[in-house]
Amino acid sequence: MGLNLDEKKAVVAEVSVKVASAQTIVLAVYSGLAVGDLTRLRAQARKSGVYLRVLKNTLVRRAVADTQFAALAEHMSGALIYSISEDPVAAAKVLSDFAKTNDKLVLKAGCYSGNVLDKAGVQALASIPSREELLARLIGVMQAPVSSFARALAALAEQRTAPAAEAPAEAAPAEAASAEA
Repeated sequence: MGLNLDEKKAVVAEVSVKVASAQTIVLAVYSGLAVGDLTRLRAQARKSGVYLRVLKNTLVRRAVADTQFAALAEHMSGALIYSISEDPVAAAKVLSDFAKTNDKLVLKAGCYSGNVLDKAGVQALASIPSREELLARLIGVMQAPVSSFARALAALAEQRTAPAAEAPAEAAPAEAASAEA
């Protein structure tokens, strides 16, 4: 059953809102994908903060018109699933990772910062670490000198306390020898 005019306007408005704040859109052909697989894909997309939907291509073309994603309209044909994200990598990563394990999902094209990407471009974008991964790496690099300094201070403190503990034991026999004399 098709959508009536009001429902179509609502879909275009919903997609337009997502596109307005998006950095990346990725398209994939999903024909032959089992319902259970599609459900798992949607769950992964939700977990990653990605808007994932099967939409009518004509409605998405209207939503992306006059945006940085307008050039992607020429790739909008066939049975497509749309992945839209504010994170530059998340939309590509969700679909690319799923396509590695399921040959029924085929990456078609994408758009990032106004640049249209082919399948290889989408896969390259997906291979970039996410923002969270990059921040974790940065924190690790920033903490390394501080932790090394802390370990060096701890080792120095151990060296200073170790001879002090041994000194009274050595002094006791010397005092005993001088008391005998």
